[in-house]
Amino acid sequence: MFGKRRLPAIRDAFTLIELLVVIAIVGVLVGLLLPAVQAAREAARKSSCQNNLKQIGLALHAYHNAHRTLPTGCIEWRSFQSPPTFRQYAWSAMLLPFIEQQSLHDQIDFSVPFDAPKNAIAAATRISGFECPTALDRALVRGQSDYGGLYGEKLMDRNPSTGLFLYEHAIRFRDITDGLSHTMAIAEDVGGPDSEWINGRNVFVQSHGINDSNAWIGDNEIRSLHGSGAMVLYIDGHVQFVNEAIDKRVLGSLITRSGHEIVPSDAF
Repeated sequence: MFGKRRLPAIRDAFTLIELLVVIAIVGVLVGLLLPAVQAAREAARKSSCQNNLKQIGLALHAYHNAHRTLPTGCIEWRSFQSPPTFRQYAWSAMLLPFIEQQSLHDQIDFSVPFDAPKNAIAAATRISGFECPTALDRALVRGQSDYGGLYGEKLMDRNPSTGLFLYEHAIRFRDITDGLSHTMAIAEDVGGPDSEWINGRNVFVQSHGINDSNAWIGDNEIRSLHGSGAMVLYIDGHVQFVNEAIDKRVLGSLITRSGHEIVPSDAF
């Protein structure tokens, strides 16, 4: 008699070599997809940052309609010799009612300094519209702002008081003779030393190029983490991503409100 024929064994698992091949393929796919995912996330953050500035632009126009001026860059700025009773409120604190933050505005006692104890809770409030999603969180005592008002520039001359957000002086649209669409108002200042929305030091004089590594970190400058440039709000309300390769003199010309410079439209 013939013996029974044995059936081949049925495998129910991967061999070690097959498992390693699958892991390698998955690793390659993840490596290919991860940069695309990161790029998509940064594109979304960049779009959100642009929208933040767009909303600030709308609020500035609403403020001007109500007060016939832009908000003062800083009220009662404190120099090193100034008494601590100087209030030092920023343009961004004045803008609160126009960015749907009326209740927060009402909590602030503007008759005392911004850093008075009675203002501590309100000042510590974080406002998403003042924060770039790409920026890193910082351990600040008060709510951070990644957007600063342009006081002026030192790229063309040594007169810095040529921008829109000055100390103790409010600018009107009619003062901007260079044209609203050719004058920068607010720019990203990610990681700056004075980046609190309530603090009147949230204005700055641009003295270097955008994202310039030579700029002292102790100064507020146009900086971002988007890479290759930064978001800037022009006072007419449009927002533009300005490349860091922009000529410094062109950048300075776009910051001044009445310098009468001629800037070609293809220069920025």
